[in-house]
Amino acid sequence: MSAIDPDQVHDVETEKPLVSLRAADIAVALLFLVTSAIVIVDSVRLGFDWRPNEGPAPGYFPFYIAVTMAIASLINLARALPRPEGEEAKPMTSVPGFLRMCAIFVPAVIFVFAISWIGIYVSSAIYIAAFMVVVGKFPLWKALAVALGVAGISFAMFEIWFLVPLPKGPLEAAFGF
Repeated sequence: MSAIDPDQVHDVETEKPLVSLRAADIAVALLFLVTSAIVIVDSVRLGFDWRPNEGPAPGYFPFYIAVTMAIASLINLARALPRPEGEEAKPMTSVPGFLRMCAIFVPAVIFVFAISWIGIYVSSAIYIAAFMVVVGKFPLWKALAVALGVAGISFAMFEIWFLVPLPKGPLEAAFGF
């Protein structure tokens, strides 16, 4: 069963653009440059050299990964900055497209915060069921079956078979876990 209705799919080229592709490229490149700088500074603090008889210092691998990430970000920034004269900005998304992204992002953020209060298994079951009903238009009974099945299998796999404790909430505590 597909929940995508071709008549409701919007073309970003025909709608009023919210953000241009160039602006997004510049913003992401700058964000990665700042992140790289933070990691590089901390790696220097920890030490990023190779120590005889010890091997790499704690900041060795993060330093070189951050330098690589910074170089890639500079390349992306250099490609995004020049704007050929007369070229119209290509849209990245429109207002309806941004709202569709928020419809996915906001519940994901709520899911992450809910983990600390009700545990990962209950949060996952609610998240999966809600998406199946709201986005996928599945019947409630199918959504509940899949959500509870995934949560149950995940619980068995991590808590019982692999002995990896994940965040649990009051429901699991009521069952003695």
